[in-house]
Amino acid sequence: MALNRKNALFAGHDAGAENWAVIASMIETCKMNGVDPHAWLTTTLTAIAKDHKQSNIQDLLPWNYAVTV
Repeated sequence: MALNRKNALFAGHDAGAENWAVIASMIETCKMNGVDPHAWLTTTLTAIAKDHKQSNIQDLLPWNYAVTV
């Protein structure tokens, strides 16, 4: 699956391109699992801000989000 063919060329910096690749991968993973990316990202960032334990990181993954919501 091609995520962004030429869009990442204009990231401005290697670190920016890497960050864009991570975000694009997370969004596409949500879509492939039938999860609304905006809802998942909102819920995940809220959980992280509320001190979600790192040992339970698997709870925040898109394929587990679809089961719990």
